[in-house]
Order: sequence, then C-alpha cells, then structure tokens
Amino acid sequence: MIHIIDYNAGNLTSVKRALDYLDIPCRITFDTEEIRNAERIIFPGVGHAGSAMKTLIERGLDTALKEAYKKGTPVLGICLGTQIVLSHSEEGDVSCLGLIGGNTRKFSLQDKSLKIPHMGWDGIKVQREHFILKDVNESDEFYFVHSFYPEPNDQKYVFATCEYEVIFPAVIGMKNLFATQFHPEKSGKAGLSVLNNFSKWDGSEC
Repeated sequence: MIHIIDYNAGNLTSVKRALDYLDIPCRITFDTEEIRNAERIIFPGVGHAGSAMKTLIERGLDTALKEAYKKGTPVLGICLGTQIVLSHSEEGDVSCLGLIGGNTRKFSLQDKSLKIPHMGWDGIKVQREHFILKDVNESDEFYFVHSFYPEPNDQKYVFATCEYEVIFPAVIGMKNLFATQFHPEKSGKAGLSVLNNFSKWDGSEC
C-alpha cells in the first residue's frame, strides 16, 4: 500500500488515478499515524511552498514524514513535494523539511523568448543509475510545469538533469528518498514506469 500525503496541495487525485491504472494499492491521507507506519509514501503537490509548509506543520505531517523517512520508508517526492524536501525555498522565503540540504531556486532566464513557468514535455539526462530510473531511455520525455527548481548542496544527490537555458536537477535523492521535478503521473509510459518501479523499490541506495 502506498500512502499519498494530503496537505491541501493540488494533483493528488492525478497521482492516485495513475496508481489505480497500474493496479497499485494506494490511499490519500492526512492521518499522521498512517504516514508514520506506511509501507511507502508519495509526497506530491502543486502549489506554493509557503502555504504547503504551513499546512504540513499545522497537521503535524512534517514530523510524521521526517519520522517515516528516518526509519527507512521509501518516499517519492513529486514537483512541489520535491522542492520542499530541501532546506529552504525562495518561493515565500520559507524554511522547508531539510531532508536533503539545499535550496529551491526561481528560474532567472536571459532568453526572454523562454516562458516561466517551464511547462510541457522535456527530456532528462540521467547522471547516476537508480532502480526507479532503470526503464528510462534517452528518448523519453516527461511532463514539467514549474517556476522553481531544486538545487541540492551536493551534486551526489542529483540523479538526472534537464535543460531550460540553465541545466537544473530534474531528479534528486538520498537514501530512501527519491524525488522528481517532473510529473510521472502525467508523463505517459515513461512516467508510469517510474511509479511502477517505485512501488517495488526497497529504499536502498544504488
């Protein structure tokens, strides 16, 4: 069973529909005990980092997620859920969960023909092998929609990058945490392979 954390952020039902399509048992919940004791956790979201952190703290979900992570529960972050696993976000100038040291940065592009948010299909370049990325091919594209991107303090936490004038981390991870800036639930066959592999991942590092 995968528990999907509900913290008033968008896109939860899209994730659930993708897992339902794959016949992977899942449940959307804001129950802290369920999250502490979950077999696997997905931490998705679309929204504002400041509002998200406020809700997480008010519901005690920040503590529950940290406790689950510390005991080795496999965690998948998606989009906003990827950005706020870092220490700080420029969106709202807010302190975040700090599961991985680093900051979430706002795109600052010189090419004014490039729009913000970065939205649509784009390829990624795998930097480090990982079980969850084992079925990703060089030609695969994933769906992005974001104005901010994660920037860990250490490149060893970057598993894949994407280029949108700047080269930014598209996949980050540490120990039993794996997180994608793109939306696997909206990324067709390649995205479904990411979700399917996560459902089988034991949380070990490569």
